[in-house]
Amino acid sequence: MKKLGTKRIVFAILFALILVAGPAATRIDAAPISIGSINPLTGKLASHGREILLGIQAAVDEINAAGGLAGNRVVLHSRDDQSRPEVAVGQAEDLIVRRKVTALVGGYVDSLVGPLSQLALRHHIPYVASASLQTHLSREDNPYFFRISHLRGLSEPLCGFVTQALGARSAALFHAATPGATELAGELFRCLQEAGVTVTVVEKFRPGVPDFSPLVLKLKPSPPDVLIAATFFQDHLILARQIRELGVPIKAYIGPWGVSYPTFVQEMGKAAEDLFGLCAWKPGMALPGTEEASEAFTRWFREKYKREPTSTVMHGYTSARALLDAMARVVGAGKPLTGPEIARALRTTDLLLPMERVAFDAKGDPLYYRQTVVQIQNGALVPVYPAERAQGSWVYPMSLSIQP
Repeated sequence: MKKLGTKRIVFAILFALILVAGPAATRIDAAPISIGSINPLTGKLASHGREILLGIQAAVDEINAAGGLAGNRVVLHSRDDQSRPEVAVGQAEDLIVRRKVTALVGGYVDSLVGPLSQLALRHHIPYVASASLQTHLSREDNPYFFRISHLRGLSEPLCGFVTQALGARSAALFHAATPGATELAGELFRCLQEAGVTVTVVEKFRPGVPDFSPLVLKLKPSPPDVLIAATFFQDHLILARQIRELGVPIKAYIGPWGVSYPTFVQEMGKAAEDLFGLCAWKPGMALPGTEEASEAFTRWFREKYKREPTSTVMHGYTSARALLDAMARVVGAGKPLTGPEIARALRTTDLLLPMERVAFDAKGDPLYYRQTVVQIQNGALVPVYPAERAQGSWVYPMSLSIQP
């Protein structure tokens, strides 16, 4: 694999610091370049989709503040897929055919990302997905599909934490009936069993269930050491509370996504204490070598958008940065900004960004994506695993005396 040049790392840090310092606005006179983004801005996945879009918008604002792409302002055309696949396809068709966007970026969950990846192939337009997990999406030959997340980036650290760090002897798996969550549960089931962990219960449910007590009560006869709940923000608010309310004496509650958010901690209050989540990035937890750039981005983001950046925001930002970097290299080389040219440039991407080192394999999958286990301690998200990313020790077993 290529070694990442120090020059590129320094450039990324200096570029972010220049933005934070507030440079004079750069005049952009050339014709604008349009990119499209389709995300769930309403419906059951809206909270995550809005954060993905905000991260993408941040990357676009950032590059325009620095002069755009060779003097061309980048225009972001956003569409709401309403958390429905058929709507996602219709909105993408509109962006490609009517708006003539150069590329697509964004997307949350594979039921929405998958159809767009096929649409991108049909129109020969690159699509960089912000949040995609399913392995089968990259098994087919699609030179226009790329993503900055992947299932193994969650399953490997999570399974290692449960089996090696916690030394759990038993586990239960609850998962949403979405493609990515279902496949993650299957991968974890296989990994846990191979490590000698007894999986006592596996339950699938539709996101948005108003009452989890029938599932929770299945754990009471023989409580597992660990409950892994592969579902989303709103589901965790109900499920995690009911685990405590019904007095199920598990030792650890782990939400691979949806738990590691300041808003989750705020809504749960003390009942969030000791819960585990996974996180690819958060303020104060950057990839080694990008700490200065991460801090600069965080300060700039807070000042500009008046809110805290999250891991989901950073997924959107990272996917857009990868796309815009490839487009900049096409323009810089004097080549036409076409789908095939951008796709070829994406295949040679090698960027060091706060969330990850971004490089793609031959199928468009990320080579280096890995998430970190965090635990809510005294209202803060503390990275605890793996050791090279840890900023504290984990609490295990979790306290059962804390009530919602």
